[in-house]
This record gives sequence, structure tokens and C-alpha cells, in this order.
Amino acid sequence: MNIPVFIFYCLVPGLVGSLQDDTARCGYNKCHPTKEGFINVHLVPHSHDDVGWLKTVDQYYYGSQDSIQVAGVQYIIDTVTEALRKDSDRRFIQVETAFFSKWYTKQSADTQAVVKQIVTDGQLEFVGGAWSMNDEATTHYQSIIDQFSWGLKQLNDTFGKCGHPKAGWQIDPFGHSKEMASLFAQIGYDAFILARTDFQDRQLRESTKTNHMVWRGNVDLGESTDIFTHILYHDRYGSPDWFCFDSLCTDPPFIDDPESYDYNVDQKLELFFDEIAQRVDVSPTDHILIPIGADFTFQNAEKSFTNIDRLIYQANIKQSNGSRYNLLYSTPSCYARSISEDEVGKLGFPMKRDDFFPYGTGPEAYWTGYYTSRPTFKRLERIGNNFLQVCKQLSALSSFEYDDEIDELRSAMGILQHHDAITGTEKQHVANDYIRHLQKGIDRCQQVTTSSLNKLSGVANEGNFETCFLTNVSQCATTERLDDFVVTVYNPLSRPVTKYVRLPVTGTNYTVRNGKGDGLAVQLNPIPDEVLVTPGRDSNATLELIFVAEDIPALGFKKYYVSKSNGSNVVQAGRTNSIDYEHLEVALDESAGIVSWINFDGFNLSISQDYYKYPGRSYAANTDNSRSSGAYIFQPAGEIQKVSDKTAFKTYVGELVSEIHQTFSDYVSQVIRIYSLENFVEFEWLVGPLDQLSLQPGGYEVVSVFTTDLSTNSTFYTDSNGKQMSKRIKNFRPTFKWSIDDSVAPNYYPVTSKILIRDPEKEAQLTVLNDRPQGGSSVRDGELELMVHRLCVSDDGLGVAEALIETAFDKRLVVRGSHYVVAGKIGGAITELEKDITHRKHLDSWIFLSSTDDLSFENYIDQHLMEFSGLSKSLPSNVRILTLEPWREMVFLLRLEHIFDVSDASNFSQTVTVDLKDVFSTFDIYSLRETTIGANNWAEDNERLQFALNGTLEELVDESGLSDYEKHAKKLWEFDESVNMAFEAQLLQDDLDNLQVVLTPGQIRTFAIEINSKSGY
Repeated sequence: MNIPVFIFYCLVPGLVGSLQDDTARCGYNKCHPTKEGFINVHLVPHSHDDVGWLKTVDQYYYGSQDSIQVAGVQYIIDTVTEALRKDSDRRFIQVETAFFSKWYTKQSADTQAVVKQIVTDGQLEFVGGAWSMNDEATTHYQSIIDQFSWGLKQLNDTFGKCGHPKAGWQIDPFGHSKEMASLFAQIGYDAFILARTDFQDRQLRESTKTNHMVWRGNVDLGESTDIFTHILYHDRYGSPDWFCFDSLCTDPPFIDDPESYDYNVDQKLELFFDEIAQRVDVSPTDHILIPIGADFTFQNAEKSFTNIDRLIYQANIKQSNGSRYNLLYSTPSCYARSISEDEVGKLGFPMKRDDFFPYGTGPEAYWTGYYTSRPTFKRLERIGNNFLQVCKQLSALSSFEYDDEIDELRSAMGILQHHDAITGTEKQHVANDYIRHLQKGIDRCQQVTTSSLNKLSGVANEGNFETCFLTNVSQCATTERLDDFVVTVYNPLSRPVTKYVRLPVTGTNYTVRNGKGDGLAVQLNPIPDEVLVTPGRDSNATLELIFVAEDIPALGFKKYYVSKSNGSNVVQAGRTNSIDYEHLEVALDESAGIVSWINFDGFNLSISQDYYKYPGRSYAANTDNSRSSGAYIFQPAGEIQKVSDKTAFKTYVGELVSEIHQTFSDYVSQVIRIYSLENFVEFEWLVGPLDQLSLQPGGYEVVSVFTTDLSTNSTFYTDSNGKQMSKRIKNFRPTFKWSIDDSVAPNYYPVTSKILIRDPEKEAQLTVLNDRPQGGSSVRDGELELMVHRLCVSDDGLGVAEALIETAFDKRLVVRGSHYVVAGKIGGAITELEKDITHRKHLDSWIFLSSTDDLSFENYIDQHLMEFSGLSKSLPSNVRILTLEPWREMVFLLRLEHIFDVSDASNFSQTVTVDLKDVFSTFDIYSLRETTIGANNWAEDNERLQFALNGTLEELVDESGLSDYEKHAKKLWEFDESVNMAFEAQLLQDDLDNLQVVLTPGQIRTFAIEINSKSGY
């Protein structure tokens, strides 16, 4: 019998807010009125509370370790709450939901009631609202969406519509991405407030009064991704000088007693009016936003608010003497609303279409090192996201109740997106703590996946389904200990995939059988010598067992029974200088030992790949004109240097996989690997330990360089948070004149998943896909380079106060990772291949290991389901399920994504209808209702402020001051934009009653779904 496990969505108030209309009690009608004819100064009290940086998350929350930094977030929220309760005029914005949620759950019912009242009254406004203020360079859009949804869920559950943020507040990340702007618009925000932009960009924005703009986050998606954007004055999010009133500050307070010898009101007002005048000079409107606060301020909130009260009062009484300044408590959303109603705002602002990378604070202070800093930590974050999606999917497919065991990993992943977490710009003990949070979350989710797989396998309790998390050093206790074991390969993608399984083993021959009893081809390759001696490796395995798990079902699994057998199937080393299959060939220059050309299915590319190092700069004192390479900064001290002039190599040719093992030096080695059924070349690199004693004083940064004969016209492309692509032109910025002599660090960009070059005349393209965020560039025509490892002996003077010298097992850090290389003719076919590889590597099929319980193969398959698919029918080829997860009791969250953009020029770049009827195998969708992308508001209730467009930022660049090269680059950039904007969507309509959903290219849509479980589940 089908059991309805979801009630009608119209009766589910918890998904996106309470049923009653809270907007009458909160929202824009709670903004303080402004005065027409005056300069309205919007004072925004805030505290920027890093979710880990110099101290751990808990150390920041509880206020411990004051010797590192005086900061206690619980006291900030305590005292702010009390100060707001005392005076209804006061305002404060709360940003990081991770801290607020932790604080709120510890409060008494009376305190919670007070908080709900000040939220309803508009005094406490949530801005941003994500679990943390995420980085925008190294984060992936799936993780950004997840951590916003998780943070917004907590606010929505507690405060309903009054807890809905209306603005993004990204005032500390070190550069800003197009995809972040696009996501903010799709969440439903009215404004995006940011602070950190390149120093030359800021100078132009302020001199031309263009620090207000409408940012089109995704050209393909058009105006739906437009968002009003404001850059804070001088890129500062702190209080103006002399007006920090917190207990952390030493600025004098307002002394307003005329009888006091220390009376200072006139002096303070003169200083503040001068500050306002400077900001008016660079503002296009009569509304000025001034933040009051900084890092971990308002620990004594009453002291701050008392002085802000006096500032507002004393300034405004001057209006009677002709002052045109009107000061008021405000918030970012109230500021945006005022701008939208301002006469200048109605005329419109210029449109921005590029991003804010890279970020430089001076000619030798480009913040491009953090794109790579802590490379193993960056990889761990990707693994954490992979497992989180697997965990959420398995929970949804096997159980129809909300499982809070997932929450620990949701929270940990939200923390890891913080702009001093995944960036690698935290202290070492904080990085260790982040990993502890992640491991704790993974441990909890492993209980969920084990329970789910047991249920879906048709057994009451098969035992644990284990994951070997040390395969990065070719170590796995289960496969090394057991002669017989079961491999369960789960595919989190919504289409079948083929997975090459590689497991470290101690035997020399194995049989692998699938659920039908078929024996599979197996291969055993020697583990590279350099991996065998990796510090900390505790394994007797010298070989990797390889077999192909073909056609793993969508959102499903296949099981394989593995048994140790007699004989040997070990591939022996050879000396041939090439490896090939019918569709792919890699050849080496035998004398140098490096790649000389690759043939991709008939497309022959002359290409070499080698390793180089940049010597890091080291200064005794850091300024923006002379900074050391450090956690944030990449600043080479000289020319790039080759790691080795000659590379030793061995070749292993097999039926399934062929490999070339290369040794470049004592700290760089690599395996070049091709697969019988794949169309890419894998470059699996091992770099480290970087022994600082043998290095020059500033350390070294190691890069992998791919060199071709392609003519690329100083142009290359990088992805934006793993979603859309951005065109980059060396030594050029499309929206401001860029004048820097350094040709390396300022030309580095974040590469979250992909970097590529094109030769238009040859119609040729080379693409490198990576397994973690890295810094990358095309410093020379026809080349691509990616930074894989860093050792920075000096601190860069930007706050972390530690050199970036990572260790593990008492040795300098060793890093292992992969680049996936494809090449071919420019067009849709190579784009389709790239999408396929990117998705399969970002959400890789997950390998679970379990015991056979001493059952023979025949008995095992008789008692266990050997194959399962979560989908009953296929989705369109250009659509995937981005999210399937239990969201609350009796509500699932379903996100559908059109994986191709208009500009991909693919046959799949077309509007498509997705039929969700009978699509899942364990449940039927009873009904669905669309939400915003952050899942905290119904789509039909999403109303945003409108801002007119008035030209583009590119048009404001004075061409008379451009060099011939810059004029040429400008034409290249503009041409690329013009050809990508022409898309007319087919006139297709949703039919939600019949569960039919329309997706245009690049679109992500989110739904709350009600279901009926199917018989047997």
C-alpha cells in the first residue's frame, strides 16, 4: 500500500516562513525615514565575526585564547540584544548564522522572545544569512548554495519571513566572483555590498562616482541575475577613524557635557562631517553608507550604541544651523531601498559584466597565493562535499523522515566555505580544527550511508559500509587485510557513469565478479615508488587493483565481489616512450623524459608538460609596495625556474590502464595515465616535501606548465566557482586601466574546476581540469600553468602572522592530486566532454567496502541486492539533479540544473522540459512547489527592488589613455561578450500539476516536493 508521507505544501509553514503575513510587521516598512533635500548618512552597526581564522570557531565563540585575539562572539550577541531592547531606534546587522544559531539555541525562552521581537521590529536584521561569509575564489557553486540554504533554513525556522535577508554582505572576501552575484540575485536579494576590490579599480570607481552599479552575474541568464552592487568607501568595512567606540578601540568617546573640561562634541562633529564630505565627493547619490564596527566589535555594545546615539543626535541638531547632513540608523537593505527611490537611482547605474579578480592592494600585493594555499585542505573540502551529496541522496532514497545525523556535515561544510577556511589563510591550529569538524561530520554521515545501503540492499544489518579515506597515499586497511570483500560503487550523478576502481592490495592476482556472476577484467599496477615512501603511510600494499565498474545506475549502486586468487596479473615495467589505446596516445621526448605530443581521437596536439618553481619573495617589513609571498600573497622574487632538466621514467602498459611513472626531482614525481574507455589524459602529481633548508629565503611555489604551439593572443579562460566561464586577457582589465609591470602574480586567477586556451585560426582548444581549487594563468602565449604547492617561509603581514610551512608526520607536506587534460576542435563537442569529466570528478562515484561475512559469491548474491537505481527513468541529457535531500519532517528539497550554458555552443544548449512523473524508484512525487534557490521563500513571493541600467562600466574607460595593446584587448573582450548574449528561449511553460518543469540553459531551479513512498520502501 502506498503511504502518503507528506502533507500538502500549503500546510507546511516551516519551509519558507509562517503562514501569516509577517511583511506588515517587518521588512522595509521598518526602515527609518530619510529626509529629502539632505545628505542622508546611513550608519550600519555591525561586527565582522570570522568563523575561524586566528582562533578556532569555538575559541571565537566562547572568547577563549585572548592572547591570540580578544574576541568572544557570544558576548557580542548578548550585549547587542540587550542594547537593542533598550532603544527601538537602534539597528544592528547579524551576518554569520553559524555563530547566531549556536548562541540562540543556548538562550532561555524569555531571551528568545526578546530576540524575536527585535527581529520583527527591524532592529536586528540578518544580512547574508549563510552559515559563514564564504570565499568567492576557491568555493564551488554547489557548496555555496548548500551553505546558504543551511544558514537560511535556521533563520527561516526561527523567525519566518522576518528572518529573510534582503542583501548580501561580502565585505571581507579577497575578490568577488560573477557567480556569487548571480546566486545572490537568484536567492532573491536586493543588494550586494562588498569592500575589497583592486586598488586601481577602486581609484577609478571613486574618481568617476561609479562605486554603485548593477552587476549582471550571468550574461547568459540575463537580467534575472542583475543585482544592485555597492563598493564601500576606500574598500573599508570598519568604522571611520576616530569613531570606533568599542572596548577594543582607543578612540575617545563623545563627551557632551558643556561643563566638562573634556567636552569634545564640536571637534568630533567636525571630524565626522569631514568624513562625510569625502564620501559625498565619490558618491553619485545623496545617500551615504557608513559601517560602524569591525572585526569582533560590539563586545560592549552599550558603549558603542551610546556613542552612536550621541553622534546622530549632535549631528542632526546642526540642521537647524544649516547642516545638510541627516544621520540615521540603517541597514544594507534599507540603504538599497533608499537608493532605489532616489532620483539618481531611478536614472540607473552602469552594468558590470566581469568580476573582481584578482584583488590587489598595491603593485606588489596581489592576493593570488591563497588560490592554492593549503592544497590538501582544499582537496579535503571537495571530498567532504562529494560525501555530503552521497549522504543526503541515500537518506532521501531510503528513508522519508528528516535525519539530523546529516546536520553535522552540513554545518562543517558551511564552516569550510568561510573566507579564511578553504582559502588556506588561517593559522595552522585552526586548519586542524576545521578538519576535526569535517571528520566529525563525515563520521555521523557514515552511519546514515550504512543504514541506507543496508535498507536498499534488502538486508536488515549487513554491517558497516566503510570508506577508505587514505587512498590518496594508496593505503586501505580493508582491501589489504581481507582476501574477500565487497565493493559497492554508488553514483551520485543523475545519469549512468563508468568508474575505474583502484584499490591498494597486497596480493598479486584477484577475481572480480559483478551481480550477474560475470568475471571482470582486472589489472594490477605497481604503486609509484614515491608514493610508497610518503610520510605517514602505514601500508604493506605495493600494488593497485584496477577494474572497470561499467554503467553504474543514476543515483544508484552496483556491487562487486572481490577475491584474492593464485598467480600473478601484475603489469611489468617497460621502456617504451609512448602509451596508447585506439582513441588516445601520449608520446614522450625520450631524451628529456617529458610529454612531446598527445593524440586525442585523431586531434594531434604538440604539447609538453613540465614542472617549474617560482622563488618566493621575502621582506623583513611588509607594505603594499613590497610584500612577501605568504598565505594570501603570491609575489615571485625572480624568474620561473625549471625543477629538472631531465626526467626519469618507466612505462606500464595494460589492458585497462596504461601509465608513465616520471621522477622529476626528489620532491616532484608524476604518473601520466590513460584509460581504455576515457577520452582524457590524467596527470597525477606528487609534490613535496619542500625542504626549506635547501631553498632560497622566501620559499618556492611549484607549478605544472603545459606548453603548446597554439596562438592564443594573450587570452585564456577560467571558471567562476565551477559554473560559468570568464575570459581573461593578460595585462588587461575590461573595466579599468591596469598599469602594473609585474606580469605573473597580477595575471593569476582562481581556477575552481577548469582553465583553457584557444587558437581561433586552428580552431583548437586545450583544457585542463583540476581536482581542487588552484591559482592558474597563461603567462606566455600557448601555455597554461597551475600552481600545485606552496612553501612560504615569510609571513605576508596580512594578519595571520604565520609562515605557510605545512607539515605532516614531522615532514614538510606532501601533496598528491590530478589534472585531467583534453584537447580538440573548438565547439560543442569538447565542451560536452569537459562537462562530463568535470561532473564525474566533482561528484565522483563513491566506493564503499564491506565484508562478505564469509558468504560464498553464490550465497552473497542470493541474499543481497547487487544493483539499485534511484531513478526509474532517464532525465534529459542536459539536466542533472543538483540536490536531493531531506529538508525537514515530510519535506524534500529537489534542485534541477541545466548543465549547459548558451555560450557553450552545444547541441544541448537548448530549453528543455523535465518530466518528474515516476522519475524516482523509491517514491512518487505527489506535488511540488518552487522556491528561490536558497529554499527559504516561495518563488512566486519573491519580489525584488528594481534598478535601472545606464550603460556599462567598460564604456566608462577612457580609450584615449589606453595603449595599442589595451585597445586590442578591449576589442577581444567585447567581441566575446557580444556573441554570447543572443538567446531566445522557446516559449515553453511549466505544468507543475503534471510535474513538468522547464529549464533554460544555465538555469537552476529549486522545489519543495511532497511524496508517496512506493511499495517495498
